[in-house]
Amino acid sequence: MSVQLDSVYEVIHRRRDVRGQFTGAPIDPDALRRVLEAAHAAPSVGLTQPWDFVLIDDHGLRARFHDHVEEERAAFTATLDADQAARFASIKIDGVLESSLSIVVTYDPARGAPAVLGRNTITDAGLYSTCLAIQNLWLAATAEDLGVGWVSFYREPVLRSILGIPAGIRPVAWLCVGPVTHLETTPDLERHRWRTRRPLDLAIHRNGWAPQA
Repeated sequence: MSVQLDSVYEVIHRRRDVRGQFTGAPIDPDALRRVLEAAHAAPSVGLTQPWDFVLIDDHGLRARFHDHVEEERAAFTATLDADQAARFASIKIDGVLESSLSIVVTYDPARGAPAVLGRNTITDAGLYSTCLAIQNLWLAATAEDLGVGWVSFYREPVLRSILGIPAGIRPVAWLCVGPVTHLETTPDLERHRWRTRRPLDLAIHRNGWAPQA
């Protein structure tokens, strides 16, 4: 295996969803530009590049969003049984206030419409494209020794209101980004015994859905 190819796999497996390891140190502007360029180089249906990147370093905006995240955390906790709630209480779900920067990635379904080549039968293909941009961003950030954490405890209308995102533009991800003390070798949810990884062989099917013997 070539050094270059080995590095690709190393970054893929080293990537983590970071919550508690952010240092708050500034991000090198050149590194941030490279990370955003990698995200913008993602494949997209009909070459629409339907994503935008909202960079948020304003503490007030981040604090407002964090308050909302805490409300949604409490709402989720209320759905758990006692054992799950106790386990969840020890899990940090965001680094909104600790990270150096937040990046909200949005999806514009109207970009390139109405004749988006490749989206005529799969409406969500543009959303999938935006997720590919997020993955590119995440891997590039990992290669730059930056942590990324995807925050999913929020309601889209609330986030749209906080950032003034126009109607029709969908916020897909709030990403916490910045230098970290380290990347954990084991993902947080495994370390906290919330879930374990599913073996690859259980996810492989051949010539149909029938599970492997």
